[in-house]
Amino acid sequence: MANRHRGEIEAELDGRPHTLCLTLGALAELEAAFGAEDLSALAARFGEGRLSARDAIRILGAGLRGAGESIDDHQVAAMRAPNGAAGFAAIVSELLGATFGGGGG
Repeated sequence: MANRHRGEIEAELDGRPHTLCLTLGALAELEAAFGAEDLSALAARFGEGRLSARDAIRILGAGLRGAGESIDDHQVAAMRAPNGAAGFAAIVSELLGATFGGGGG
């Protein structure tokens, strides 16, 4: 079960529940992927509320790996979420909110 106090969320992907967590290692992965200098720059980028599908794949992949899953971004890209694109956006928003506080990106 996900522990929100540790920044974890639970989300349905491919018809089953998954835990996602942006650990320090996952955040470092995202800093490198997005060319962000630090966590403040990363949070500011996500706070703009403009994320591409590619961004969502990177964030979800990092969150899944941060929670211990062995999965690459190509596998994440093939996953399905309830409500399609809107469902993915909601998961990303919830994950960012659990990590950075507030309502997400």
